[in-house]
Amino acid sequence: MKPLSLRPFLPHPATRRRTCLARNYAIQAPGVPTFQVFNRNTKYLQKERAATDVETSRKVDYLRDEVATRLCERLLDINRHFPHILDLGANACNIARILTLPNPDPDPSKPASSPLSTRLSHLTAADSSSTLLHRDSDLPFNNLLPLTRDVLHDEEFLPYDENSFDAVLSSLSLHWINDLPSVLSQINRVLKPDAPFIAAMFGGDTLFELRTSLQLADLDRRGGVSPHVSPLADVRDVGGLLGKAGFKMLTVDVDDIIVDYPSTFALMMDLQAMGESNAILGREQGAIRRDVLLANEGIYRELHGNADGTVPATFRMIYMIGWKKGEGQQSPLPRGSGMASIKDILEGGGIKENN
Repeated sequence: MKPLSLRPFLPHPATRRRTCLARNYAIQAPGVPTFQVFNRNTKYLQKERAATDVETSRKVDYLRDEVATRLCERLLDINRHFPHILDLGANACNIARILTLPNPDPDPSKPASSPLSTRLSHLTAADSSSTLLHRDSDLPFNNLLPLTRDVLHDEEFLPYDENSFDAVLSSLSLHWINDLPSVLSQINRVLKPDAPFIAAMFGGDTLFELRTSLQLADLDRRGGVSPHVSPLADVRDVGGLLGKAGFKMLTVDVDDIIVDYPSTFALMMDLQAMGESNAILGREQGAIRRDVLLANEGIYRELHGNADGTVPATFRMIYMIGWKKGEGQQSPLPRGSGMASIKDILEGGGIKENN
């Protein structure tokens, strides 16, 4: 009788499982860390989707056209010719279209003037959304100025050489930038010495009516708050950001544009058609619940509604101008070098020279 063998009950060496423990470490990437607020890919898809419906997209261009007009008016105060201008975040080339309009000066007391396009030699319109950028490529204004459309991988990274442009314009695009200090520094880099950067962006209390009413509707129907309106830069921060990026002779001002809509549903439909829907990282996926939207409509009308039944929406615009440092450029006098005291002037004592 053979002894009992235990070999069949032992695991084969080739089938034994080995557990390997490994420890992974988080390594900080070089450079200053970037705080991500917006999902850039989501914003790209929103703009692409909105631009596919060409007619609707053109109908909701009223805000971009108005802001582009006010932005281009600031070029009237700069008496020079611009060989090459960059339009960063060009959307549907709204600035290019405004530059070709006749008599751009809004002052009726002045004689009619030539289009601003006669004061530049070439315009490069850059945007990450190819569909939106080329939406109006068949319109007549394209034949009225030398225009190049440049599709960027991302507006947060400018693929241009140093000292490339005589001016950089940007209208309603910077409010979706995650690392605004970095982009402003890159803009300063691609500008030629003594060249201006002129931009307009949403800021501060833009859509404060919609923000507050949606928060109250969320609290009432869901017992909590979810962010439905994107956070925006404050005007008090813009001047500091421009200064840190190396710009000189700064000018920052604010302008409110109030648009009346028949309902909050019409407002949100226009925002979606503009490609300006919410793109915050970590936002709730899917549409806002129906009961929240209905509650929002009632709250919005109660708190902010007009007497004629419409609802106002406030768009706060931050306009900024900064100049890249150049030789012979004017600069403010050093602190303490003044010869008169503003206190004496305000108190009615006249001008007294400081000893």
